[in-house]
Order: sequence, then C-alpha cells, then structure tokens
Amino acid sequence: MRRQQVYAMPSLPFREKFFSGLALAGFLCFVAPLSAQDAAPLPLSVRQALAAARIPEDAVSIVVQAVDQKTPRISHNAQLSMNPASVMKLVTTYVALGMLGPSASWQTGFWSEVDADENERLPGNLYLKGSGDPRLSLEQFWMLLRQLRARGVRHIDGDLVLDRSHFTLPPHNPAAFDQRPLRAYNVGPDALLVDANALRFIVRPEGEQVRFFRITPNDNLEVVTQLVLGKGGCNGWRERLNFVWRENRLEISGNYPKSCDEQNLLLAPLSPEAHVRGLFRALWREMGGTLRGRVRTGRVPAEARQLATQNSPPLAEIVRDINKWSNNVMARQLLLALGKRENTPESAVQQAQDWLRAQGLFFPELTLENGSGLSRQERVSAQSLNRMLIHAWQSAVMPEFIASLPISAIDGTMQKRLRNTIAAGRAHIKTGSLSGVKTAAGYVQDIHGKRHAVTILINHANAAQGEKAADALLLWVVGAED
Repeated sequence: MRRQQVYAMPSLPFREKFFSGLALAGFLCFVAPLSAQDAAPLPLSVRQALAAARIPEDAVSIVVQAVDQKTPRISHNAQLSMNPASVMKLVTTYVALGMLGPSASWQTGFWSEVDADENERLPGNLYLKGSGDPRLSLEQFWMLLRQLRARGVRHIDGDLVLDRSHFTLPPHNPAAFDQRPLRAYNVGPDALLVDANALRFIVRPEGEQVRFFRITPNDNLEVVTQLVLGKGGCNGWRERLNFVWRENRLEISGNYPKSCDEQNLLLAPLSPEAHVRGLFRALWREMGGTLRGRVRTGRVPAEARQLATQNSPPLAEIVRDINKWSNNVMARQLLLALGKRENTPESAVQQAQDWLRAQGLFFPELTLENGSGLSRQERVSAQSLNRMLIHAWQSAVMPEFIASLPISAIDGTMQKRLRNTIAAGRAHIKTGSLSGVKTAAGYVQDIHGKRHAVTILINHANAAQGEKAADALLLWVVGAED
C-alpha cells in the first residue's frame, strides 16, 4: 500500500510559535498528572459493554459535557491523540460553515469564444469549467446540458474542453487506502467531479434470476454481468460480488442474496476526465446533440463568454449530505474549497488550522490529511472534538451544523441505532468506522431537556465490537442511569 502524504499543522511565525509553545507546555503539564475526572470510573453500562467486546478502557477516549457548563461531566483519556475515522467530518464541515457561510455555493458552466448560428451550430470549441462543486449530481449536470440546448446549441463543431484547473492536486491512487479502487468511497477530489465520479446501478432479484439496471449513462465503458441468485441474509451483500475492470470493460459477477430485494450499487471505475467525457457524450446524444471534435483537458480562454451555468445547493444542504450519510468524496472536495487562491491540499489544511486558532481552538494533536476521516494518518483528541462541539453550539451556524448530523433511530447512519429506546430521536450523532476504529460524536438531549456534547473514540483491534459501548454511553447521557 502506498504511503499517503499527511499535511500536519503549518509552521507559525516566531511570536505565534512562542505563545503557542507556552500553550502547549501548559497543555502537557495538564496531561502529565491524571485529573480527578480522568481517574473517575466510566458509567457501569459502558464498562460492561467494553469488557464484553474485549476492548480495554485505556483504548477509549470519552468526554461528556453539558453545552452550558464549564467542565465535563465525564473526561476519560480525553487528551489522547486518536484516529477519529469519519467523525473528522465534523471538523471539516464546521470549519467550512464558519469560513464560507451557510449560503456558499459553487458554479459549473459552459463557455465559448463564438456564438451558435441560426442552425444551432457552434463553429468552435465548447468549454466546461468546474469550481470544485462538492455535490454536482447527475441531475444537475443534465440540467446544465438542458440549459445549453435551450440557448440554441445543438451541434458542436469543435472540441469539448474540460477545465479542471481550479484545484492543484497530486495524483490520486484509489487503491491506496484498502486496495478497492472501484469502490465509490475511494474516489479522489477533482475540480470537475460529476455525481462523485460514481456510476449508479440497481440490482434486483426477479423470480430465479438477478436483474441488473444501469442508471448512469456513459459511452466510455461496457458493463457485463454474470450474477446468480444466492441464499442467506442481506448483510454484506456487496462483499459477495466480484468486480473486474479491464480497459473500458466492467465485469460484475457473484451471488446476490434473494433476501436483499432491490439495492443500489455505486462503482467508480473511470477517471474524472473519462467519467465526464463518457457522460457528456451519452447525455448530449439523448438530447439530439452532436459533437464533431474530441473531448480533452484545457483551460477556458480569457476572451470566452459564459453560455450556461449551474449553481450548487447552498453549503447548509451540502454539509447535511456529508454528515448524514458520511460522504467521503464530498468531504474531500469541501476541505479543498478552504484553500482560497492556492487551491492545494496544503493550503486548505493551513486555512482550516488558522481558522480554528482564530476561534481560540488550538488543537496541538490535530492532523488533517483529507478531512473525510478515510485515513490512517488523521488524528484528534476527544477533548478537542468536544471543545469544538461546545464552540459550535454557541456559534451563529449552530442550527445548520446540528441539522447536518444523523438523528438516532431516525435517519442517516444512525437510522437503525437506538430504536425503541429512550434515546430514539434525542441524539444528533456523527459516527465513524474503520478497521480498528469505532467513533461517535455530537449532541444528546437528556430527559430533562438539557443538551450535552458527547464524544467517544475507540482505537483497538476489537473496535468493530464497540458500537454497544457507544450506545450505552448515549443512553446514560439521556438518563437511563446504571
């Protein structure tokens, strides 16, 4: 596996280094002796769940603090630097809301140096420019093409030029994280990323056969399926399928459980450039359009005029998609949007760190790589996350931030958790999971109406079994006492 580059906290001017050094020294002095709160036992239900999962308590960090109180109710190993998995998206989305504002949006547009004639013919190149929209969906891309047709363009004599220059990015290896390069969650960022670079399929059993429907049109690949109906439960159905990518041919085989009924399947075999190229050709043909030239990468000339534009939803909606469903690709895109003029990963991380420090949120252990949590390098402590949650509660973007979090037993990644319990509907919680990592953080309302910021980070080989411990903590905060 290729080692991924980590972008840690940027260097500081001497004066800031000096005072930051004092702050860090104070921080370390605080860490050295265990405080009374750190020495206090965890709730019995949490300890029992950890013991049952064979997870030692020193592999767990927990902070619980009422949003209107100065000190935590529980602080267990709070300063440990931990891998947060997808809980890191809380940092990315809160910083983005604070820096960009809830109404921030992105534009994708068509440009040309010439006008279409009376025969709907464009006698030159057509330019498609992206600005890093985190949620440029298939439907929005279709609407952008419809705008182009409505403005009198049908036949394009020149090339379609894709301007992806808004971001300056290193090469991305989709196999680097877990050797699953076709999985949609491994897609890298790009300035012109349509539908998160994923192809949508539907799999459904019909009688004794498996039907396979291709939703995303694309001229750049052939799809061949050899699926047979299988038995057993539906859990882990994707792991029973085999995917092989050979040039422009995607082969899908394996057993699909009959108990699954209909499921959506997302795969990302194409590069961003190839994905847009094939998608444009397929949709443009469906609209009766033609393209005589080729599709290539380039830049919009200074003298070009804009023909059509599509605005993204506001950031307040985008962060809901990121946090509710833990969308890694959108989180990567959003972090890069913080890079301002440079639009590089290094610049984005520096801007995020600078903004946090400007809010008084100095987190010495914070390491950002891509902002999604799909990383073995990213680090933060439960104490820092909980401090940020308290800060967010008191901020102007509190409503948008909290509304983006999954609700226990209601929606998102918490939809199936804590059902038929006292905590159903009372917790807005972002979850995270990697091999050896299980995490959760957010807000919980107790039975008296008081809100609490809650963070639990588990880093251990048995972390996958730690979900019951996290749920036990949420129930304890709500008021189901031991």
